[in-house]
Amino acid sequence: MRMNSAKGDLDFELYPGLAFRGKWNRKPYKLIRKLGAGVTGYVYLAEGETGSVALKIGTEPMSITAEANVLKQFSKVQGKPLGPCLFDVDDFLSANSVLPFYAMEYIEGENFVDFLRGKGPEWLPVLALQLLSALSALHQQGWVFGDLKPENVIVTRRSAEVRLLDVGGTTRVGRAIKEYTEYYDRGYWEQGTRKAEPTYDLFAAAMMVVDCAYPRQVKKERGNTASQLKKLVYQAPLLKPYREIVYKALMGGYGSAEAMKNDFLASVKQTEERSRVKRKQQRKARKQKGAPIDLILVMSFVLILFVLYLLIQSF
Repeated sequence: MRMNSAKGDLDFELYPGLAFRGKWNRKPYKLIRKLGAGVTGYVYLAEGETGSVALKIGTEPMSITAEANVLKQFSKVQGKPLGPCLFDVDDFLSANSVLPFYAMEYIEGENFVDFLRGKGPEWLPVLALQLLSALSALHQQGWVFGDLKPENVIVTRRSAEVRLLDVGGTTRVGRAIKEYTEYYDRGYWEQGTRKAEPTYDLFAAAMMVVDCAYPRQVKKERGNTASQLKKLVYQAPLLKPYREIVYKALMGGYGSAEAMKNDFLASVKQTEERSRVKRKQQRKARKQKGAPIDLILVMSFVLILFVLYLLIQSF
């Protein structure tokens, strides 16, 4: 169940095919289609002067400006970009009102869970490690993502990189979470408060990993929610190598994304080592199984030579 929905109805102002220029920077845009809606407005795929962009348009200048500032902060994080690049911040003068907007990079790809279901379970540790690296960089900058869910985590089509979308819920550490989605909210599962801290994002990240193990979301039942979550984690074959890590994150056991990432990485190495030993044992078993056959072939060859020798001697 989603808690966020668009504030205000912008449908009377916005529609595919609408072309306009920003009030201040005079850059041209043409709306192509709606990509989604959040608490603070709509996101459209648009054609800009240099190609496709994602355009976030709202009715509250303060909210749009705050989100644009978050995207600027994202660009300051060292290493790979955490989210879309920010291109423009301006106002759209419609016939009835002034609508603030910002233009950002349009990223093509699939959401976290859909990508994994399409590519296969071997991608789970790859995506999880990338997501935890992004969260670690974000937390170190003093931010918590907040509304972390598959729809807000995209895996790029070209390079299979994890990027964070919809920064409307991004909140300074220590403040109250601004936006959340029930299924990924630890408050909904009675496992903590809605205070912005790394453990809040890590709970949602663990729920996303759980999502990957089931064809559909499981409904919360009355009673002990911790035992329900444990059952979800421990009965899923896909999660077997990582179940202690996932459950620990759901219970708030990790103080940082880096600590969870290190445990995930260690688990991946252990799994690979077990696979290597198993492959070695299988090769050895095949070799031992093949030895008697080799011996029989050699003995048969010797026997044939001996028979030929007797035949030659008899003539």
